[in-house]
Amino acid sequence: MKSAMPPASKKPEVQVQTPPYWEEACKYLARKDRVMKRLIPQFGDACLESRGDAFTTLARSIVGQQISVKAAQSVWDRFARLPRKMTPANVLRLKVDDMRAAGLSARKIEYLVDLALNFDAGVVHVEAWDQMADEMIIEELVAIRGIGRWTAEMFLIFHLLRPNVLPLDDLGLIAGISQSYFSGDPVSRSDAREVAVAWAPYCSVATWYIWRSLDPLPVVAY
Repeated sequence: MKSAMPPASKKPEVQVQTPPYWEEACKYLARKDRVMKRLIPQFGDACLESRGDAFTTLARSIVGQQISVKAAQSVWDRFARLPRKMTPANVLRLKVDDMRAAGLSARKIEYLVDLALNFDAGVVHVEAWDQMADEMIIEELVAIRGIGRWTAEMFLIFHLLRPNVLPLDDLGLIAGISQSYFSGDPVSRSDAREVAVAWAPYCSVATWYIWRSLDPLPVVAY
C-alpha cells in the first residue's frame, strides 16, 4: 500500500485453503515424470492456495484474459481499489469511466458487470459446486458472458482446488511444456496431452509447477 493513501480499516481475515492431496501428488509426479522430479524440489513447501472467494477469483480470471501475469496483476491492483470491498453489488455500483481508467477494456468491463449480475441475482449456484464434476461446473460457468473454458478451468484450479485440470488453452502451460519437455520447440495441444498422461490424476499440480518454472512467483487467487 502506498504511503500517500489514508490508513485503511483492518480487512477481515480471509481463510486460506491448501489442497489436502498436495504432498501425495508431489510424490506421485516425482515418480512418474522426470521434469517434475527436477522442478518440485526447487519450490520447497509452496503450493496452490485458495482464498475461498468465488466472485473475486472469477473476476481476476476475467481481468487476466489474454494478457501477461504481470500486466494482469497491475490492472487488478488498480481495479480492486475502486470498490470498498470486492463484492458483486459493489462492482455494479462502479462507474464505467473509473473502470476504464484502471486499465480495463470495454469488453472486460462488460464481462465483469455480467459476472456481478449473475452473482447478485443468485443465478450462480455456488453452494452446489463442491458436489459437481469438473465438466458440469465448466458448463455452468461458460454460460456466463465472458467466461470461456480457460477462465472456468482457472476457477477449478485456483478456487475449488480440483486436482486434475489440464488447461490446454493456457499459453503459459504450453510455453512451459515447450521449454521443459521439447527444448523450446513448438508444442501442439496433442503434444501437451501426451506429456500430461504421466501427470494424471494430478494435472493441476503439474500445471502449477510448470507455471512456476516460468515465473518463480506464484499466481495467487483471492
